Amino acid sequence: MVIVDSSVWIDALWGTVNAHTAWLQSSIRNEEIGLSSLILYEVLQGIRDPAHFDKTRRYLASYCNFDGMNGKLAVAAAENYRHLRARGITIRKSMDCLIATFCIESGHRLLHRDRDFDAFERHLGLRVVHPAESPLN
Repeated sequence: MVIVDSSVWIDALWGTVNAHTAWLQSSIRNEEIGLSSLILYEVLQGIRDPAHFDKTRRYLASYCNFDGMNGKLAVAAAENYRHLRARGITIRKSMDCLIATFCIESGHRLLHRDRDFDAFERHLGLRVVHPAESPLN
């Protein structure tokens, strides 16, 4: 399963063409694509038009959705944050820490365009889809 972060969904929904959105577009038929409730929140929070909000919500509901928060995940995310902080790395957004930890704990890969996830890949084993990869990797 590939979890697609809001940084990629937002680009894709606005028609932005880049390596990440191209990977998503070419992989939708070949990969199991999902998102967490936290990512759904991030995507939907900025939509002002009610009709666009509803259309986007229904579209994203067609992908595998995971509840992104529970006590075990909160503790694991806090431990990951503390681990990185001890290495001198500060994660700018708590939401990214929760999303990365969800992927690590669940064994899912993450497609993203957010540098905060790089430390999770480097130091905590987050599996990341790099757009240069073949869609079937």
